[in-house]
Amino acid sequence: MESEQRRLLIRFEGEDLGHGRDRQGRLQHLVLPGLTLTLHEGERVALLGQSGSGKSTLLAELRARLGRHAAWCPQHHGLVPQLAVYHNVFMGRLPEHSTLAGLWNLVRPLSRPWREVGELCALLGLEGLERRPVGQLSGGQRQRVAIGRALYQGRDLFLGDEPVASVDPHQALRLLALIDSRHATSVVALHQRELALSHFDRVWGLRDGHLVIDAPAATLTLAELDALYPDADEPAGAFGAPAAAGMPSPEALPCARGRP
Repeated sequence: MESEQRRLLIRFEGEDLGHGRDRQGRLQHLVLPGLTLTLHEGERVALLGQSGSGKSTLLAELRARLGRHAAWCPQHHGLVPQLAVYHNVFMGRLPEHSTLAGLWNLVRPLSRPWREVGELCALLGLEGLERRPVGQLSGGQRQRVAIGRALYQGRDLFLGDEPVASVDPHQALRLLALIDSRHATSVVALHQRELALSHFDRVWGLRDGHLVIDAPAATLTLAELDALYPDADEPAGAFGAPAAAGMPSPEALPCARGRP
């Protein structure tokens, strides 16, 4: 009921999503047939499902419809290894600068962006690495650079395709809190079910190309989310570890949205 009072951002009504279209405009590769869902302003949505279930297809469609209102953090980072951390983060606002300013910035960083990116790097645990080429960073550090570039875009909404997959559980919580502090609305694909229950308002669950879960996180259980991963040998905890050896229960985690 509360979501209905918020501004509607996206509505899918029995729509087919996929890749490529023929000359008649028909989809050549159908991924999500007959999709029905809504996204309202202020919602924080966890998008779950096995690889190949359609998460990236749904995120791509959200990006296309939301346009410049949405910041984007891709699964494979999309960074330039030869360029420094500063330049990769700065790319988030590259379209706002002239070609001349962009070229000059490669040689001599502009003072205001340098200060802004430095402040952002400090929040991301990348302080002092602004001049280091991204190719010399660890996987977790590159993940944080990609998040920094998305945050630097300064958009209303955050879209992320597994943006915390390469960091430890406590780092993931801190990064998600930082994303929340700068974006009132977010849709984040991930596999960490505990995070989905503890940190998000709503969960979208995809299985075999269908939306099988669309519910408030507070009404769901880990067992229901585990059903999205039928090929798993055993129920998994955060980051693929067995539940007993992974993160604490959702109730024990900080920022437990929607929980008493």
